[in-house]
Amino acid sequence: MSTKVLLLPGWQNSGTGHWQTRWESLYGDQRVLQHDWQQPLRGDWITRLEEVVQQQTEPVLLAAHSLGCHLVLAWAALSRNTHRVAGALLVAPPDILQANFPPQLYSWRPPVRTRLPFPSTLVASSNDPYCSQAAAELLAADAGASVRPVAALGHINADSGLGDWPEGRAWLQALALPAGTSFISRTEST
Repeated sequence: MSTKVLLLPGWQNSGTGHWQTRWESLYGDQRVLQHDWQQPLRGDWITRLEEVVQQQTEPVLLAAHSLGCHLVLAWAALSRNTHRVAGALLVAPPDILQANFPPQLYSWRPPVRTRLPFPSTLVASSNDPYCSQAAAELLAADAGASVRPVAALGHINADSGLGDWPEGRAWLQALALPAGTSFISRTEST
């Protein structure tokens, strides 16, 4: 069975040139549109992701960037639909405990520290201005995610010059359901 990729942008959405926007165009991935990109409330974003996941008829892969990574963690801690997720690629999560964290995002504090019930990979850049390598590795450990450190790519966004980012796409696809495991059997077991 195929999987559906849900794109989870961070604060202020992902603009032109961002790998998420390019994947949406290239592969037909579905962006989870939020009601407010400027003043994001964690509860509102969780509710929206829950609605979109419930609408899917096939397993989903989550491709999250920045604040979208924290959305995955917060949603997974509350949802009864985590069995619908084949895996999550968590790219450049910000350290939401930083002193200079924007006040518009304070509803995301404290960070949700939970082990994800599905396979996940966290991609962290060595020079991300919003998260140190150590903070990213701690978040990955709490989530049970494997870590893919990458060289100096900043916040791993449009400014990083990744284009279609085939390496990231390969990491996402590697999280798909193992051969022989069906979405139906996972659904029935929950």
